[in-house]
Amino acid sequence: MPPGEPASLTVLAGPSGVGKSTVAALIAGRYPKVHLSVSATTRFPRVGEVDGVNYHFVSPERFEAMVRGGDMLEWATYAGNRYGTPRLELKAGRPTLLEIDLAGARQVRASTPEALLIFLAPPSFSELTRRLVERDTDTAQAQDLRLSAARRELAAVDEFDAVVVNDQAEQAALEVADLMGLD
Repeated sequence: MPPGEPASLTVLAGPSGVGKSTVAALIAGRYPKVHLSVSATTRFPRVGEVDGVNYHFVSPERFEAMVRGGDMLEWATYAGNRYGTPRLELKAGRPTLLEIDLAGARQVRASTPEALLIFLAPPSFSELTRRLVERDTDTAQAQDLRLSAARRELAAVDEFDAVVVNDQAEQAALEVADLMGLD
């Protein structure tokens, strides 16, 4: 990215439960010029989630039509559901922050090599496990799938431009914002 200009597209990726949503929300709250992309998903909404705010909740058929039509920047299947970034979420002239998984980050790297890829890491695997269990949003089987995926994701940190450890969300958000070139 040119000196003094924020990254136009930043990917924030990391294992489920690491705090990507929390860190992204802190950045969006502090920097109103940042567009926080809203992903599409085929999973059902969790309690309190709002369509178009937390996710675009779509049917598997609608999701497949979006993929076939080239309307997705990236997409992946994760823990039995499909997730992706609609191309409409890229806002021209605004720094855009995508909160996605490893497979999505790899697709963005392939299609948009100038994107900044940041890996949000947990302080430890045991802390990640604790966070997933305590958030109590998944069955034990889904937690196991997420932890298995987390092991694979943690092994891929070298594919990213930077790694930020989320020991404390406010500090992690400041580090990500700094990497994005936000003032």
